[in-house]
Amino acid sequence: MSIDWNEIFVFNISPLEMMVRGTITYWFIFILLRLAGKRDAGSLGVADLLVLVLIGDAAGNAMAGQSASVMDGMTVVATLIFWSVAVDRLGYFFPRLRRLLEPSQVCLVKDGVLQRKGMRREYITLDELMESIRLAGLERLDQVKRAYMESNGEISVISQSNEAIQRNDLRSKPE
Repeated sequence: MSIDWNEIFVFNISPLEMMVRGTITYWFIFILLRLAGKRDAGSLGVADLLVLVLIGDAAGNAMAGQSASVMDGMTVVATLIFWSVAVDRLGYFFPRLRRLLEPSQVCLVKDGVLQRKGMRREYITLDELMESIRLAGLERLDQVKRAYMESNGEISVISQSNEAIQRNDLRSKPE
């Protein structure tokens, strides 16, 4: 039982092909997660979740030997990290592009009135919304000035008196 050092550190597939595969996979999953909505990603940002899953898979293949070369996995991981950083930087330097890359907040309550369109869009039930309102220290809907589903999947609640501001993650509640 000996280690074939040459096989571990050589490319089995063209590095350019692995970069193209990583790029295609990143954007495909990014678009799918973006279309799925904010609540499905929980409190992690969509891009954060995407990078974690893809890096885990790419690194796992290289570490477990499903890819004969560690270099194959390292190239895919580097490509994924590159796109993660590039998307963050593009969103920072180009605000118009940020609107495409990051979901905007959705108003759920405005001056004590439910915004049913926003609730439908994010699949938020009245019970879930009221739970977030109670967690913000309020008892009734008419005490809420604004409640938003934020881009990271949390609900932020602003009271009529502007004293209580609370963020609640709908995915972290116990089942």
